[in-house]
Amino acid sequence: MAFHILDDIVQAQKKGIAAGIVSICSANPYVLKSALLRARKTGQPILIEATCNQVNQYGGYSGKTPQDFAREVKDLAESCGVNPKQVLLGGDHLGPYVWRNESAQDAMRKAREMVRAYVEAGFTKIHVDASMLLGDDRLDGRTTELFAQRTAELVKAAEEAAGSTSYQADLRYVVGNEVPLPGGATSGDSHVKVSDVDETQQVISSIQQAFHRAGLQSAWERVLAIVVQPGVEFSHDSITEYQRALAKDLSALIERYSNLVYEAHSTDYQTALALRQLVEDHFAILKVGPALTFAFREAVFALAMIENELYRYRILSSSSQVVERLDKAMLDEPRFWQPYYGGDEHQQAFARKYSFSDRCRYYWPVREVQQALEYLLVQLAQVPIPLSLLSQYMPVQYLHLREGKIACTPEALIFDRIAQVLEDYEFACSPRGEVGLGQGN
Repeated sequence: MAFHILDDIVQAQKKGIAAGIVSICSANPYVLKSALLRARKTGQPILIEATCNQVNQYGGYSGKTPQDFAREVKDLAESCGVNPKQVLLGGDHLGPYVWRNESAQDAMRKAREMVRAYVEAGFTKIHVDASMLLGDDRLDGRTTELFAQRTAELVKAAEEAAGSTSYQADLRYVVGNEVPLPGGATSGDSHVKVSDVDETQQVISSIQQAFHRAGLQSAWERVLAIVVQPGVEFSHDSITEYQRALAKDLSALIERYSNLVYEAHSTDYQTALALRQLVEDHFAILKVGPALTFAFREAVFALAMIENELYRYRILSSSSQVVERLDKAMLDEPRFWQPYYGGDEHQQAFARKYSFSDRCRYYWPVREVQQALEYLLVQLAQVPIPLSLLSQYMPVQYLHLREGKIACTPEALIFDRIAQVLEDYEFACSPRGEVGLGQGN
Protein backbone atom coordinates (compact mmCIF):
# COMPACT_ATOMS: atom_id res chain seq x y z
CA MET A 1 0.00 0.00 0.00
CA ALA A 2 1.48 3.30 -1.09
CA PHE A 3 0.48 5.72 1.61
CA HIS A 4 0.36 8.68 -0.77
CA ILE A 5 -3.14 9.77 0.26
CA LEU A 6 -2.00 10.93 3.71
CA ASP A 7 1.04 12.65 2.24
CA ASP A 8 -1.24 14.31 -0.30
CA ILE A 9 -3.52 15.56 2.48
CA VAL A 10 -0.60 17.09 4.38
CA GLN A 11 0.75 18.70 1.20
CA ALA A 12 -2.69 20.07 0.32
CA GLN A 13 -3.05 21.56 3.79
CA LYS A 14 0.33 23.25 3.41
CA LYS A 15 -0.90 24.80 0.17
CA GLY A 16 -3.96 26.23 1.91
CA ILE A 17 -6.38 23.56 0.66
CA ALA A 18 -8.75 22.30 3.35
CA ALA A 19 -8.42 18.56 2.67
CA GLY A 20 -8.89 15.84 5.27
CA ILE A 21 -9.74 12.23 5.91
CA VAL A 22 -12.04 10.50 8.35
CA SER A 23 -10.55 7.76 10.50
CA ILE A 24 -13.12 5.05 11.27
CA CYS A 25 -12.26 3.57 14.66
CA SER A 26 -14.58 0.63 15.08
CA ALA A 27 -14.55 -3.16 15.07
CA ASN A 28 -18.32 -3.35 14.54
CA PRO A 29 -18.92 -5.32 11.32
CA TYR A 30 -22.01 -3.27 10.37
CA VAL A 31 -20.07 -0.04 10.76
CA LEU A 32 -17.19 -1.41 8.71
CA LYS A 33 -19.45 -2.69 5.95
CA SER A 34 -21.40 0.56 5.79
CA ALA A 35 -18.13 2.50 5.49
CA LEU A 36 -16.82 0.15 2.80
CA LEU A 37 -20.05 0.47 0.82
CA ARG A 38 -19.62 4.25 0.99
CA ALA A 39 -16.04 3.88 -0.26
CA ARG A 40 -17.24 1.80 -3.19
CA LYS A 41 -19.81 4.47 -4.03
CA THR A 42 -17.46 7.46 -3.72
CA GLY A 43 -14.28 5.81 -4.97
CA GLN A 44 -12.38 7.61 -2.20
CA PRO A 45 -9.75 6.04 0.10
CA ILE A 46 -11.03 4.68 3.39
CA LEU A 47 -9.01 4.74 6.60
CA ILE A 48 -10.05 2.06 9.11
CA GLU A 49 -8.37 1.95 12.50
CA ALA A 50 -8.39 -0.58 15.30
CA THR A 51 -7.89 0.65 18.87
CA CYS A 52 -5.56 -0.97 21.38
CA ASN A 53 -8.35 -2.11 23.70
CA GLN A 54 -10.47 -3.41 20.80
CA VAL A 55 -7.72 -5.33 19.03
CA ASN A 56 -4.37 -6.46 20.40
CA GLN A 57 -2.10 -9.50 20.56
CA TYR A 58 -4.34 -10.98 23.28
CA GLY A 59 -7.58 -10.38 21.37
CA GLY A 60 -8.87 -7.22 23.08
CA TYR A 61 -12.55 -6.83 23.86
CA SER A 62 -13.46 -7.75 20.27
CA GLY A 63 -11.63 -11.06 20.55
CA LYS A 64 -9.53 -10.14 17.50
CA THR A 65 -5.77 -9.93 17.03
CA PRO A 66 -4.38 -7.41 14.52
CA GLN A 67 -4.04 -10.25 12.00
CA ASP A 68 -7.69 -11.23 12.57
CA PHE A 69 -8.89 -7.65 12.14
CA ALA A 70 -6.84 -7.08 8.98
CA ARG A 71 -8.18 -10.31 7.48
CA GLU A 72 -11.76 -9.38 8.37
CA VAL A 73 -11.44 -5.94 6.75
CA LYS A 74 -9.88 -7.49 3.64
CA ASP A 75 -12.68 -10.04 3.35
CA LEU A 76 -15.35 -7.38 3.89
CA ALA A 77 -13.74 -5.14 1.29
CA GLU A 78 -13.73 -7.98 -1.24
CA SER A 79 -17.37 -8.80 -0.51
CA CYS A 80 -18.30 -5.13 -0.98
CA GLY A 81 -16.42 -4.87 -4.25
CA VAL A 82 -13.94 -2.32 -2.90
CA ASN A 83 -10.54 -1.98 -4.52
CA PRO A 84 -7.94 -3.11 -1.94
CA LYS A 85 -5.83 -0.07 -2.84
CA GLN A 86 -8.57 2.15 -1.39
CA VAL A 87 -8.27 0.61 2.09
CA LEU A 88 -5.75 1.95 4.60
CA LEU A 89 -5.34 0.24 7.97
CA GLY A 90 -4.31 2.16 11.07
CA GLY A 91 -3.61 1.38 14.71
CA ASP A 92 -5.13 3.75 17.27
CA HIS A 93 -3.70 4.50 20.74
CA LEU A 94 -0.94 1.91 20.29
CA GLY A 95 0.95 2.00 23.54
CA PRO A 96 0.73 0.82 27.15
CA TYR A 97 -2.81 2.09 27.87
CA VAL A 98 -4.35 -1.38 28.23
CA TRP A 99 -1.65 -2.35 30.76
CA ARG A 100 -1.26 1.05 32.44
CA ASN A 101 -1.75 -0.39 35.94
CA GLU A 102 1.20 -2.76 35.50
CA SER A 103 4.87 -1.88 36.00
CA ALA A 104 6.43 0.30 33.32
CA GLN A 105 8.73 -2.54 32.28
CA ASP A 106 5.88 -5.01 31.75
CA ALA A 107 3.49 -2.49 30.21
CA MET A 108 6.04 -1.25 27.69
CA ARG A 109 7.10 -4.79 26.79
CA LYS A 110 3.49 -5.65 25.96
CA ALA A 111 3.06 -2.35 24.11
CA ARG A 112 6.10 -3.10 21.93
CA GLU A 113 4.70 -6.56 21.19
CA MET A 114 1.37 -5.01 20.21
CA VAL A 115 2.97 -2.46 17.87
CA ARG A 116 4.94 -5.23 16.19
CA ALA A 117 1.79 -7.32 15.77
CA TYR A 118 -0.01 -4.41 14.10
CA VAL A 119 2.84 -3.69 11.68
CA GLU A 120 3.30 -7.37 10.83
CA ALA A 121 -0.44 -7.59 10.07
CA GLY A 122 -0.15 -4.81 7.48
CA PHE A 123 -1.23 -1.71 9.42
CA THR A 124 0.68 1.24 8.00
CA LYS A 125 -0.72 4.29 9.86
CA ILE A 126 0.49 4.00 13.41
CA HIS A 127 -0.79 6.28 16.17
CA VAL A 128 1.68 5.90 19.05
CA ASP A 129 0.19 6.86 22.41
CA ALA A 130 2.53 6.72 25.39
CA SER A 131 0.80 9.58 27.21
CA MET A 132 -0.13 7.88 30.47
CA LEU A 133 1.70 7.18 33.72
CA LEU A 134 2.24 3.49 34.37
CA GLY A 135 1.95 1.43 37.53
CA ASP A 136 5.28 2.27 39.14
CA ASP A 137 5.87 5.70 37.56
CA ARG A 138 6.42 8.64 39.84
CA LEU A 139 5.57 12.25 39.00
CA ASP A 140 8.81 14.20 38.82
CA GLY A 141 8.01 17.04 36.42
CA ARG A 142 9.62 15.26 33.46
CA THR A 143 6.56 13.54 32.02
CA THR A 144 6.86 15.19 28.59
CA GLU A 145 10.39 13.83 28.13
CA LEU A 146 9.37 10.44 29.51
CA PHE A 147 6.41 10.15 27.14
CA ALA A 148 8.61 11.28 24.23
CA GLN A 149 11.24 8.65 25.02
CA ARG A 150 8.57 5.94 25.21
CA THR A 151 7.05 7.15 21.94
CA ALA A 152 10.42 6.73 20.25
CA GLU A 153 10.80 3.31 21.83
CA LEU A 154 7.50 2.16 20.33
CA VAL A 155 8.26 3.65 16.92
CA LYS A 156 11.59 1.79 16.94
CA ALA A 157 9.67 -1.44 17.53
CA ALA A 158 7.45 -0.60 14.56
CA GLU A 159 10.43 0.15 12.33
CA GLU A 160 12.10 -3.11 13.30
CA ALA A 161 8.91 -5.05 12.63
CA ALA A 162 8.57 -3.49 9.19
CA GLY A 163 11.83 -5.18 8.25
CA SER A 164 12.86 -4.08 4.78
CA THR A 165 13.52 -0.45 3.85
CA SER A 166 10.79 -0.50 1.22
CA TYR A 167 8.18 -1.56 3.77
CA GLN A 168 9.39 0.94 6.36
CA ALA A 169 8.84 3.70 3.83
CA ASP A 170 5.10 2.89 3.85
CA LEU A 171 4.73 3.51 7.60
CA ARG A 172 3.24 6.82 8.70
CA TYR A 173 3.14 7.94 12.31
CA VAL A 174 0.91 10.07 14.50
CA VAL A 175 2.28 11.18 17.88
CA GLY A 176 1.41 13.52 20.73
CA ASN A 177 0.99 13.58 24.47
CA GLU A 178 -2.34 15.37 24.83
CA VAL A 179 -4.57 12.49 23.83
CA PRO A 180 -8.27 12.29 24.82
CA LEU A 181 -9.37 9.19 26.69
CA PRO A 182 -10.36 6.32 24.38
CA GLY A 183 -14.15 6.24 24.14
CA GLY A 184 -14.86 9.74 25.45
CA ALA A 185 -15.06 11.44 28.82
CA THR A 186 -16.64 9.77 31.81
CA SER A 187 -18.88 12.58 33.07
CA GLY A 188 -21.00 15.35 31.71
CA ASP A 189 -19.04 18.18 33.31
CA SER A 190 -15.62 17.34 31.92
CA HIS A 191 -14.04 20.74 31.29
CA VAL A 192 -12.34 20.57 27.91
CA LYS A 193 -9.37 22.88 27.43
CA VAL A 194 -7.80 23.57 24.04
CA SER A 195 -4.16 22.49 23.94
CA ASP A 196 -1.71 25.19 24.98
CA VAL A 197 0.44 26.45 22.09
CA ASP A 198 3.70 26.59 24.06
CA GLU A 199 3.16 23.13 25.50
CA THR A 200 2.36 21.76 22.04
CA GLN A 201 5.61 23.20 20.68
CA GLN A 202 7.48 21.60 23.57
CA VAL A 203 5.89 18.24 22.89
CA ILE A 204 6.82 18.35 19.20
CA SER A 205 10.39 19.34 20.06
CA SER A 206 10.73 16.65 22.76
CA ILE A 207 9.48 13.90 20.47
CA GLN A 208 11.71 15.02 17.60
CA GLN A 209 14.73 15.01 19.92
CA ALA A 210 13.81 11.56 21.26
CA PHE A 211 13.58 10.24 17.70
CA HIS A 212 17.02 11.61 16.85
CA ARG A 213 18.57 10.17 20.02
CA ALA A 214 17.14 6.78 19.04
CA GLY A 215 18.47 7.01 15.47
CA LEU A 216 14.98 7.41 14.02
CA GLN A 217 15.58 10.40 11.75
CA SER A 218 13.97 8.61 8.80
CA ALA A 219 10.93 7.74 10.91
CA TRP A 220 10.58 11.37 12.05
CA GLU A 221 10.26 12.39 8.40
CA ARG A 222 7.25 10.07 8.24
CA VAL A 223 5.50 11.60 11.25
CA LEU A 224 2.57 13.38 9.64
CA ALA A 225 0.35 14.48 12.52
CA ILE A 226 0.28 15.32 16.18
CA VAL A 227 -2.71 14.70 18.43
CA VAL A 228 -3.89 17.76 20.33
CA GLN A 229 -7.11 18.84 21.96
CA PRO A 230 -9.01 21.30 19.70
CA GLY A 231 -11.79 21.69 22.26
CA VAL A 232 -14.13 18.84 21.31
CA GLU A 233 -15.36 16.03 23.51
CA PHE A 234 -18.41 14.03 24.43
CA SER A 235 -19.54 12.21 27.53
CA HIS A 236 -22.48 9.94 28.25
CA ASP A 237 -24.91 12.87 28.32
CA SER A 238 -23.24 15.92 26.73
CA ILE A 239 -21.30 17.16 23.71
CA THR A 240 -18.64 19.87 23.79
CA GLU A 241 -19.01 21.73 20.49
CA TYR A 242 -16.03 22.97 18.50
CA GLN A 243 -15.43 26.72 18.88
CA ARG A 244 -12.84 27.69 16.33
CA ALA A 245 -12.12 31.04 17.93
CA LEU A 246 -10.70 29.21 20.95
CA ALA A 247 -8.39 27.13 18.73
CA LYS A 248 -7.15 29.89 16.40
CA ASP A 249 -3.69 30.14 18.00
CA LEU A 250 -3.31 26.36 17.96
CA SER A 251 -4.41 26.31 14.34
CA ALA A 252 -1.83 28.96 13.44
CA LEU A 253 0.98 27.08 15.20
CA ILE A 254 0.93 24.04 12.91
CA GLU A 255 1.39 26.27 9.87
CA ARG A 256 5.01 26.70 10.99
CA TYR A 257 5.74 23.00 10.36
CA SER A 258 6.14 21.86 6.77
CA ASN A 259 5.31 18.19 7.41
CA LEU A 260 2.71 18.19 10.18
CA VAL A 261 -1.04 18.55 10.56
CA TYR A 262 -3.26 17.78 13.54
CA GLU A 263 -5.22 14.65 14.28
CA ALA A 264 -8.43 15.28 16.22
CA HIS A 265 -9.87 12.58 18.45
CA SER A 266 -13.37 12.44 19.94
CA THR A 267 -14.94 14.34 17.04
CA ASP A 268 -18.03 12.16 17.44
CA TYR A 269 -21.39 14.01 17.38
CA GLN A 270 -19.93 17.27 16.05
CA THR A 271 -22.08 18.96 13.43
CA ALA A 272 -21.10 18.80 9.76
CA LEU A 273 -20.24 22.51 9.88
CA ALA A 274 -18.03 22.06 12.94
CA LEU A 275 -16.25 19.13 11.29
CA ARG A 276 -15.66 21.24 8.21
CA GLN A 277 -14.23 24.03 10.34
CA LEU A 278 -11.89 21.56 12.04
CA VAL A 279 -10.48 20.49 8.68
CA GLU A 280 -10.15 24.12 7.59
CA ASP A 281 -8.22 24.76 10.82
CA HIS A 282 -5.70 21.99 9.99
CA PHE A 283 -7.25 19.19 12.03
CA ALA A 284 -6.98 17.08 8.90
CA ILE A 285 -7.51 13.62 10.40
CA LEU A 286 -10.87 13.27 12.15
CA LYS A 287 -11.34 10.26 14.41
CA VAL A 288 -14.85 8.85 14.88
CA GLY A 289 -16.01 5.67 16.57
CA PRO A 290 -18.79 5.74 19.18
CA ALA A 291 -20.98 8.00 16.99
CA LEU A 292 -20.99 5.25 14.36
CA THR A 293 -21.91 2.46 16.77
CA PHE A 294 -24.45 4.83 18.35
CA ALA A 295 -26.07 5.15 14.90
CA PHE A 296 -25.96 1.37 14.55
CA ARG A 297 -27.64 1.04 17.96
CA GLU A 298 -30.29 3.58 16.98
CA ALA A 299 -31.06 1.62 13.82
CA VAL A 300 -31.31 -1.71 15.65
CA PHE A 301 -33.54 -0.20 18.35
CA ALA A 302 -35.76 1.35 15.69
CA LEU A 303 -36.08 -1.99 13.93
CA ALA A 304 -36.84 -3.64 17.28
CA MET A 305 -39.65 -1.11 17.84
CA ILE A 306 -41.03 -1.92 14.40
CA GLU A 307 -40.80 -5.61 15.24
CA ASN A 308 -42.65 -5.05 18.51
CA GLU A 309 -45.48 -3.28 16.70
CA LEU A 310 -45.73 -6.08 14.15
CA TYR A 311 -45.76 -8.59 17.01
CA ARG A 312 -48.36 -6.55 18.94
CA TYR A 313 -50.73 -6.70 15.98
CA ARG A 314 -49.92 -10.37 15.27
CA ILE A 315 -48.25 -9.73 11.93
CA LEU A 316 -45.30 -11.51 13.54
CA SER A 317 -45.75 -14.45 15.88
CA SER A 318 -42.73 -13.78 18.12
CA SER A 319 -40.20 -11.13 19.15
CA SER A 320 -36.41 -11.21 19.16
CA GLN A 321 -36.22 -9.19 22.42
CA VAL A 322 -32.85 -7.91 21.22
CA VAL A 323 -33.03 -4.75 23.36
CA GLU A 324 -33.75 -6.75 26.50
CA ARG A 325 -31.01 -9.27 25.75
CA LEU A 326 -28.51 -6.50 25.19
CA ASP A 327 -29.31 -4.98 28.56
CA LYS A 328 -29.13 -8.37 30.26
CA ALA A 329 -25.67 -8.91 28.80
CA MET A 330 -24.60 -5.55 30.19
CA LEU A 331 -25.95 -6.37 33.63
CA ASP A 332 -24.32 -9.80 33.61
CA GLU A 333 -20.89 -8.30 32.85
CA PRO A 334 -20.87 -4.65 33.99
CA ARG A 335 -17.14 -3.92 33.77
CA PHE A 336 -17.38 -2.11 30.42
CA TRP A 337 -20.04 0.39 31.55
CA GLN A 338 -20.29 0.57 35.35
CA PRO A 339 -17.21 2.80 35.91
CA TYR A 340 -18.60 5.27 33.36
CA TYR A 341 -22.27 5.60 34.31
CA GLY A 342 -23.12 7.14 37.66
CA GLY A 343 -26.44 7.90 39.34
CA ASP A 344 -29.15 5.63 40.66
CA GLU A 345 -30.36 2.42 39.02
CA HIS A 346 -32.82 4.29 36.77
CA GLN A 347 -30.18 6.71 35.51
CA GLN A 348 -27.79 3.85 34.88
CA ALA A 349 -30.47 1.90 33.01
CA PHE A 350 -31.11 4.94 30.81
CA ALA A 351 -27.39 5.38 30.12
CA ARG A 352 -26.92 1.73 29.22
CA LYS A 353 -29.32 2.25 26.33
CA TYR A 354 -28.93 5.85 25.26
CA SER A 355 -25.52 7.15 26.37
CA PHE A 356 -23.44 9.06 23.82
CA SER A 357 -20.47 7.07 25.12
CA ASP A 358 -22.29 4.03 23.73
CA ARG A 359 -20.74 1.54 26.12
CA CYS A 360 -23.21 -1.05 24.81
CA ARG A 361 -20.92 -1.35 21.77
CA TYR A 362 -18.83 -3.76 23.83
CA TYR A 363 -21.74 -6.19 24.12
CA TRP A 364 -22.96 -6.75 20.55
CA PRO A 365 -20.50 -9.67 20.09
CA VAL A 366 -22.04 -11.56 23.07
CA ARG A 367 -23.51 -14.78 21.68
CA GLU A 368 -27.05 -14.30 23.04
CA VAL A 369 -27.14 -10.72 21.75
CA GLN A 370 -25.87 -11.78 18.34
CA GLN A 371 -28.51 -14.50 18.15
CA ALA A 372 -31.25 -12.02 19.03
CA LEU A 373 -30.00 -9.54 16.43
CA GLU A 374 -29.86 -12.22 13.75
CA TYR A 375 -33.40 -13.30 14.65
CA LEU A 376 -34.60 -9.69 14.41
CA LEU A 377 -33.16 -9.33 10.92
CA VAL A 378 -34.61 -12.67 9.78
CA GLN A 379 -38.02 -11.72 11.18
CA LEU A 380 -38.15 -8.38 9.39
CA ALA A 381 -36.88 -9.87 6.14
CA GLN A 382 -39.85 -12.24 6.03
CA VAL A 383 -42.58 -9.60 6.01
CA PRO A 384 -42.94 -6.28 4.21
CA ILE A 385 -42.07 -3.46 6.61
CA PRO A 386 -45.05 -1.07 6.54
CA LEU A 387 -44.05 2.34 5.24
CA SER A 388 -46.04 3.96 8.01
CA LEU A 389 -43.90 2.25 10.66
CA LEU A 390 -40.72 3.08 8.81
CA SER A 391 -41.82 6.73 8.70
CA GLN A 392 -42.53 6.59 12.43
CA TYR A 393 -39.27 5.03 13.60
CA MET A 394 -36.73 5.69 10.80
CA PRO A 395 -37.96 8.84 9.05
CA VAL A 396 -34.75 9.61 7.16
CA GLN A 397 -34.51 6.04 5.86
CA TYR A 398 -38.20 6.26 4.94
CA LEU A 399 -37.39 9.25 2.71
CA HIS A 400 -34.36 7.52 1.21
CA LEU A 401 -36.50 4.47 0.44
CA ARG A 402 -39.19 6.64 -1.20
CA GLU A 403 -36.50 8.33 -3.27
CA GLY A 404 -35.19 4.97 -4.47
CA LYS A 405 -31.81 5.35 -2.78
CA ILE A 406 -32.00 2.22 -0.62
CA ALA A 407 -33.81 -1.10 -0.50
CA CYS A 408 -36.34 -1.93 2.20
CA THR A 409 -34.28 -4.63 3.88
CA PRO A 410 -33.26 -4.47 7.54
CA GLU A 411 -29.56 -4.55 6.66
CA ALA A 412 -29.91 -1.74 4.12
CA LEU A 413 -31.74 0.39 6.68
CA ILE A 414 -28.95 -0.13 9.23
CA PHE A 415 -26.22 0.67 6.72
CA ASP A 416 -28.03 3.83 5.63
CA ARG A 417 -28.41 5.11 9.19
CA ILE A 418 -24.66 4.69 9.75
CA ALA A 419 -23.99 6.36 6.39
CA GLN A 420 -25.75 9.51 7.62
CA VAL A 421 -22.86 10.03 10.04
CA LEU A 422 -20.24 9.21 7.42
CA GLU A 423 -21.70 11.73 4.97
CA ASP A 424 -21.08 14.57 7.39
CA TYR A 425 -17.41 13.56 7.54
CA GLU A 426 -17.23 13.28 3.75
CA PHE A 427 -18.56 16.82 3.51
CA ALA A 428 -16.01 18.02 6.06
CA CYS A 429 -13.02 16.32 4.43
CA SER A 430 -13.72 17.20 0.80
CA PRO A 431 -11.35 19.95 -0.37
CA ARG A 432 -14.32 21.94 -1.66
CA GLY A 433 -16.99 20.63 0.70
CA GLU A 434 -18.62 18.91 -2.27
CA VAL A 435 -20.55 16.21 -0.43
CA GLY A 436 -23.96 17.05 1.00
CA LEU A 437 -24.62 17.67 4.67
CA GLY A 438 -25.84 14.24 5.66
CA GLN A 439 -28.71 14.33 3.17
CA GLY A 440 -28.08 10.95 1.61
CA ASN A 441 -26.14 12.18 -1.42
